[in-house]
Amino acid sequence: MLATRAQTMTLRNHANPIDMEVKMTLDFQWKRLDDLSSRELYALIQVREAVFVVEQQCAYQEADGLDLTAWHLSVFKDGELAAYARVVEPGLKYAEPSIGRVLTVAKFRSLKIGYALVAEAIRFTHAQYPGEDIRIGAQAHLQKFYGSLGFEPVGEIYDEDGIAHIDMVKPATPADSSMDAHQDHPARRLGL
Repeated sequence: MLATRAQTMTLRNHANPIDMEVKMTLDFQWKRLDDLSSRELYALIQVREAVFVVEQQCAYQEADGLDLTAWHLSVFKDGELAAYARVVEPGLKYAEPSIGRVLTVAKFRSLKIGYALVAEAIRFTHAQYPGEDIRIGAQAHLQKFYGSLGFEPVGEIYDEDGIAHIDMVKPATPADSSMDAHQDHPARRLGL
């Protein structure tokens, strides 16, 4: 099964008054593992290992078995893989559906597309699992980022593969069924 959509987003550059707005189009592509071509799968493995194993200097089993039934979100900018996340169905990793393996490829980080990536993952997760909370195992230093998207910390900070993490939950609300209804959402402010 495949779902794609294009989204134009506007970013404001407050640091440089000459270049106040940047418009870009991102292509969001959702696929199950069986729907990925071998080249698409290779590209996803390559960026996940580059970020989570090499860049974060963390030796762990990156292919954890959850990919087999997960939804995979690839975000493309001008035809090039720029970001990635996956959604795992409820009951496999947590009781709730979860978003994980969230990353932006290094060369695209200056574009600040993380909000758009996670907002799309939230939108899709609520569409697939309406009325359910979403749980993530966030790197602890990203609490403020995820908090701005509606996630709340639950429990204590813990060590996972040498990196401080904290579980966070985004409670299900009626507004989550439609991103348009959530007017103050950070993704809304980005023009999504």
